[in-house]
Amino acid sequence: MTVAHPWVREAAGPSLILPDGCLDVIVRPDGEAVVAGPDAVAREHATVGRFRGVRFSHGVGSLVLEVPAEELVGRTVPLADVVGRVPDVGSWLRRRMADLPDDGPWARYVFDASARGVPVAAIADEVGLSARTLQRRCRVRFGYGPQHLHRVLRLQRALARRREGSSWADTAAAAGYVDQQHLSREARALTGRAPTALG
Repeated sequence: MTVAHPWVREAAGPSLILPDGCLDVIVRPDGEAVVAGPDAVAREHATVGRFRGVRFSHGVGSLVLEVPAEELVGRTVPLADVVGRVPDVGSWLRRRMADLPDDGPWARYVFDASARGVPVAAIADEVGLSARTLQRRCRVRFGYGPQHLHRVLRLQRALARRREGSSWADTAAAAGYVDQQHLSREARALTGRAPTALG
């Protein structure tokens, strides 16, 4: 399973970054390495230039950085402030990925099950954790609790379906919203925009 996703992006102006339950290590156009923590809601970015990064899904970012993800929610901070000076970000990330601690498959299951729309109570039962323990562990690994992760990944699932050509009504139903208005309310709550402005 791929949990580290390298990417390159040319930013030509302001862009809206949607929450996706992930954490990024980014090298900015000026060469500074930063950590973009998991977003609970969308964030506007206005920087122009070529960005390189690695997006960590399934709660792996907190293991790579050895810091609770909840400390980084909605923040972009210098990588050096989190882990100390790193002369070569790529080499450092490869070493960290080769030596990650293993606390079992629970976080990967929570992320994948949430992405599929499995109810949070069913996820807790499947991983054998109480609601309180799952809440605490998810905050450390994802930055927020399982219910918010579920909401974030449901919106991502809906937008992906819409990009495939589904109507908004079909998209809402397939993604697990009560109706199209529910999808609209959730999109505005998580992004500040109507779904039609997102997909």
